[in-house]
Amino acid sequence: MVKIFVGNLPRPTTGDEIRSLFEKYGEVSECDLIKNYGFVHMDNKEAAKEAIKALHHYNLHGVSINVEASKSLSKSSTKLHVGKISSLCTSEELRARFEEYGSVLECDIVKDYAFVHMERGEDAMEAIKGLDGSEFKGKRMHVELSKSRLRVQPGMGEKNTCFRCGKDGHWSKECPTDRRAGGGGDPPD
Repeated sequence: MVKIFVGNLPRPTTGDEIRSLFEKYGEVSECDLIKNYGFVHMDNKEAAKEAIKALHHYNLHGVSINVEASKSLSKSSTKLHVGKISSLCTSEELRARFEEYGSVLECDIVKDYAFVHMERGEDAMEAIKGLDGSEFKGKRMHVELSKSRLRVQPGMGEKNTCFRCGKDGHWSKECPTDRRAGGGGDPPD
């Protein structure tokens, strides 16, 4: 089986639409879309290669999509941002919830949000699919790939740099990009 990453999908794209595109090249065993990207599983390696070659930069709804063989991200973890965490939730409980989807390397709760580092990118995508919008400890969690450029691996990042915007001179709780912290929401210059 070959797992294929499909990225840069325009908003109106459906799973059925992507499945039918790939079925022109061979049997599709699974097709999952997560917001503007997804994964297609094809049983035949040659059919998958042909689909990747033909569909990479394919124009879908006026947008050039990205199609490539899915790469294992086991050398570096995949960092997830988990929003709307209940104050009753402990790091151990949150870790256990995410470990239902794969190996968790690190789990840090910061007030009402958390960062979870998962060993495999595929497991992180499944966790997003399974846990985003789910209720946990009385609150509906929001799970997405972390947008921060720092700390892509546990323990990485500068000590004096904001985790939200990557700039020096303030902490993430005081970040000007965070409306909740009193900022305007635009990135600093």
